[in-house]
Amino acid sequence: MSAIPQQVLANQKASLDKFLAVQGTFFGGFEKLVDLNLKVIKATLDDVAEKSQQAIEVKDVQEALAFTSGLVQPNAEKALAYSKHVYDIVSGVQADLSKLTEDQIAQGQQQVSEAIEQFSKNAPTGSESAVALLKSSLATANSAYESVNKAAKQAAAAAESNLAAATNATFKAAADAAEAAKPGQRARRSAA
Repeated sequence: MSAIPQQVLANQKASLDKFLAVQGTFFGGFEKLVDLNLKVIKATLDDVAEKSQQAIEVKDVQEALAFTSGLVQPNAEKALAYSKHVYDIVSGVQADLSKLTEDQIAQGQQQVSEAIEQFSKNAPTGSESAVALLKSSLATANSAYESVNKAAKQAAAAAESNLAAATNATFKAAADAAEAAKPGQRARRSAA
């Protein structure tokens, strides 16, 4: 069997492996989202049952105010936690896809580099400047890709840091609002 058909078969196998890796990444992310949503639904149903029982046991207006003010913060925290989990899942899928893409690009760069090397070995006399230009162009393209890739990673890290800061600020604001909404707190502030 010649080298060309073997190379074609190897390329087809590599393409199939990459397709399956991408498909596995998407399916894994989908599976995590389904699992998260099932857990959230179960927890919500349990919480509704518990809160319904507590609501039935409320005896006066003070208890009703305390009960309703106690509902705000946990729900806000749960919504933020859910959003954070979804973000983490989506970020994980994106990171896995980025890694697969980087691997594919590195493999492509290696193949182009090998092709240029092969060309330079078999190039006719006098084509040294053309080979040097090809090598220089490849090095420039690789350098540009590395710069863009580094900038994208820095931007993603900054965005994730900003999201964490915003989430923490929102949790604090929700906690402060819930604390301010407690009936005893309003009465003490009014007296002061």
